[in-house]
Amino acid sequence: MRRPPCILMRVSRISMHPAAGPETRRQRILDLLERGVVRSQAELQQQLADAGFEVNQATLSRDLRALGVRKSASGYELPAAPLSPQSAHQSLWHAVRTWLVGATAAQNLAVLRTPAGGAQPLALALDRAALSGVVGTLAGDDTVLAVCATAAKARALVRRLAPGAAR
Repeated sequence: MRRPPCILMRVSRISMHPAAGPETRRQRILDLLERGVVRSQAELQQQLADAGFEVNQATLSRDLRALGVRKSASGYELPAAPLSPQSAHQSLWHAVRTWLVGATAAQNLAVLRTPAGGAQPLALALDRAALSGVVGTLAGDDTVLAVCATAAKARALVRRLAPGAAR
């Protein structure tokens, strides 16, 4: 029996930054956002690389989400202080007015459409509002899937959030 050939790979560069752990990298992200406006993940990724933190886009997205960083029309924003239930509710309606352009129920899912870049802030606002019947959210670039406990809860959420609905 013949053995498969060995494949050798050469590693061209290994980053051994002494402070390359996720907590230190996340602290650097917060520091960069405190210093000035960052308009895109690519810009933030470059600023991190300049500071010695090589990070791919997927990891950077996870870091931003974990830190509660929000994307606005002017760029990324630091998280505010923890929201009270009332301010979380107000924040949700602000996000709905700002980002939601359409909503459709599909079984126990509410499919929420936004302009490009609007799904993350809308999903975050939904998560923080902790609406009854919403199990969780999944956000892409221009679409949020709100997973609801039942199909009836999904339809009720769509009616409640739909553009033009009473708040």
